[in-house]
Amino acid sequence: MAKYHAIKNQYLKSIKNLTETLAKEKTEERRDSAIKRFEICFDLAWKTIKAYMEEYKGTTCASPKECFKEGYRQKIFDYNEIWNEIADERNLAVHTYDEKFADALYKKLPKFLKLFQELKEKLCG
Repeated sequence: MAKYHAIKNQYLKSIKNLTETLAKEKTEERRDSAIKRFEICFDLAWKTIKAYMEEYKGTTCASPKECFKEGYRQKIFDYNEIWNEIADERNLAVHTYDEKFADALYKKLPKFLKLFQELKEKLCG
């Protein structure tokens, strides 16, 4: 349980950080900070699912999309196709250095944050 508990706490903090950044007026620096915080939040989301399944379900997964699929199968959370979009956007974010992409992604972050918060409720209470 130690691994799940540690990752869960990091995930909770990452949601708080992303929420705080998105609540502030947008500047170029805040946009970039929000995108980085989104990347961290996403990475901790799937790793929290992974640790939860290992601890409580006795199953494993090795990648974000695999963990989301297994989480659906294990009925840990409801299916939502946006998780695939989030995974794709995260992968683009770490490899794309373009202002237009950054602005477009920033506009999607509130929708993504809502899903991170729903996952938090399912896994962390």
